Amino acid sequence: MTTIAVLGNGRVGGSLAPALTRAGHEVTVADGSPGSAADAARTAQIVINATPGASSLERLIALREELRGRILVDVSNATVDGPDGLPAELVYPGSSLAEQLQEALPDTRVVKTLNTMLYTVMTAPAALTQTPTAFLSGKDPEAKQVVRGLLADLGWQQEWITDLGGIETARAAEAAILFVPHVIRSSGFAPFAISITR
Repeated sequence: MTTIAVLGNGRVGGSLAPALTRAGHEVTVADGSPGSAADAARTAQIVINATPGASSLERLIALREELRGRILVDVSNATVDGPDGLPAELVYPGSSLAEQLQEALPDTRVVKTLNTMLYTVMTAPAALTQTPTAFLSGKDPEAKQVVRGLLADLGWQQEWITDLGGIETARAAEAAILFVPHVIRSSGFAPFAISITR
């Protein structure tokens, strides 16, 4: 059992928290208040960032001390939304939210994953008709191995997980969000994931 803090209680956080609880972890969900987030992060071994990506950096910098020594699993995408509310452009072109977080929080081990799919797929990857891919980006091999274990608890088979390398590779995974509005407009709001097939 691992103690996990989920920052953000929207669709993503609200999907991940019960799934991880069912897998046997002790999960705390922080609401939007700074005090709640600090209390949750302080007592957790792993912190999951499921806050809105455009404001994640500011929120998490405020938790620098609470996040010291923790694994921070970043599942958010930092985007500027278009008039229809769908992602229109990246907040950090030429970089990524994960890189910005790792630079701002050098004593925290940041791992990027689960950001290349509709939120329902994060906890039910086998529900898709074709095999999805979960990507990992991060500089700490041990932290990535821990996150692999969490993904397995969510139903991800190891062969469905691709380690892209260092935290700088997160910019490629985060750029995949630019597919999302076009996929939704063409196919509707149905579960999907970016996948690598061989």
